[in-house]
Amino acid sequence: MTAGPPRAGFAALAFIALLVAGAGAGLLLEAMRAPQALVAAPDAYLLRVVRFTLWQALLSTVLSVVPAIFVARALARHPAFPGRTLVLRLFALPLALPPLVAALGILALFGRSGLIADLYAALGVGRWPGAYGLAGILVAHTFFNLPLATRFLLQALDTVPADQWRLASQLGMNARARFRFIEWPAIRASLGGVAGIVFMLCVTSFTIVLVLGGGPAATTLEVAIYQALRFDFDPARALVLTALQLALTGFALYLLFRLGADLTAEANPSVSARRFSAPGTGERLANLCLIALAATYVAAPLAAVLVAGLRADLPRLAGEAAVHRAAATSLVLAVCAAVLCLMLTYALVRTRHALAGARAANPASLAERAMDQGASLVLVVPPIVLGAGWFVLLRHFANAFAIAPIMVITVNAVMAIPFALRALRPAHDAAAESHDRLCASLGITGFTRLRLIDWPALRRPLLTAFAFAMALSLGDLGVIALFGSDQVQTLPYLLFARLGSYRTADAAGLALVLAVLCFALMLLVDQRGRTSP
Repeated sequence: MTAGPPRAGFAALAFIALLVAGAGAGLLLEAMRAPQALVAAPDAYLLRVVRFTLWQALLSTVLSVVPAIFVARALARHPAFPGRTLVLRLFALPLALPPLVAALGILALFGRSGLIADLYAALGVGRWPGAYGLAGILVAHTFFNLPLATRFLLQALDTVPADQWRLASQLGMNARARFRFIEWPAIRASLGGVAGIVFMLCVTSFTIVLVLGGGPAATTLEVAIYQALRFDFDPARALVLTALQLALTGFALYLLFRLGADLTAEANPSVSARRFSAPGTGERLANLCLIALAATYVAAPLAAVLVAGLRADLPRLAGEAAVHRAAATSLVLAVCAAVLCLMLTYALVRTRHALAGARAANPASLAERAMDQGASLVLVVPPIVLGAGWFVLLRHFANAFAIAPIMVITVNAVMAIPFALRALRPAHDAAAESHDRLCASLGITGFTRLRLIDWPALRRPLLTAFAFAMALSLGDLGVIALFGSDQVQTLPYLLFARLGSYRTADAAGLALVLAVLCFALMLLVDQRGRTSP
């Protein structure tokens, strides 16, 4: 028995296509009202924004991936040292941390009133320049992407067969020879894909640049789109910027597919193969120092968020009605976005399985490939672009700010689908292969099958997908930055507003609350997943 009628999956794809097409139509129709403005939109400022977008993404990629090669190798060379599991878990924390919270951690460390500035003043070196501009953006991007690249490259090193390490030990290879003939080929095979993923993430970075950019000189395409609509209301410029952003992300995604990279892959390193030779004293010391430096680099902003948040007047914040409303709004929107994400993802997964079962040995049809890869194309269209298009479209029919909850839920749900697919599809296909024939013979279908047969096998991946989608929505600033108002505020929106009004202590306290919510969500799901049968 196949997974049932494919109508649900096609409806999910149509929903995604409508969301993307509606955003494009909104920008295009608004811009065509003033075609002369569309012609005049490309100017020196636009070229400068494109140049800075590419430059910061390239620098961020180099600063993230190159050190990650050596950190991953150091971790691979020491598969059992005390604290290795702790380091890997530390490297996973930035994945669950909202970018806005990380930006606050960077400011607490490297801002003009941060820890480094205090050290500068104590040493009498001079005035610390601060973390705004290109330097702050690079630090924040490296904080997020160095751990990610390290985990991906460590996963590549863990694929080296144990026989090669045994042969290297028998031949008496030194560290340089092992790196040249064994480790580097494994790293090189995945290096292009890893660098492409990091580059893609940096090109589409919005919150980090918005908070740490510090002015027009450090503006990327996504931030320029936001400014063109929210402050200048210049749809023509927003349309040109959107077209350039889509061209960049589309080209980056094309290169990733050519390199064989998987944007939705999980960077969960396996247990390293036995090496059969212990590193020398000098290599061991160098590796441990490198691991310690990388761990400190990742842990420092997290510690800064904790320290700065605890210094805030948390009891006062906890008693503010605005904080209560923002927290409640964030949780409700995040739960709704996660539920919608699971519904769409489950429909795509089941329909793809039904189509695959129906074709037997024939090549995959266009419909099946669309179910499998079509949802990943939403990564080409950043949330700020989707929000911008619908913002200008809806203003002609309704109060765009009043529809903010619907837009936040919809956009965040769709943007989480590619990652939810990665969590759900392998478990679903494995369960379906085991149970399809039995369910067909017993006539078990629909909700009965989901409750009795599929749910036990899919509970953990569904919880994982739900947690990721919810955490993504909790930390989102891209859509709410356009649609937010005094009536509709989330915790990130309120945090950004407090930061913009120079109430940094309140912003630090809210950042701590937001970080605790996201970490608690991930921890809860991880524990529930471990206890699931």
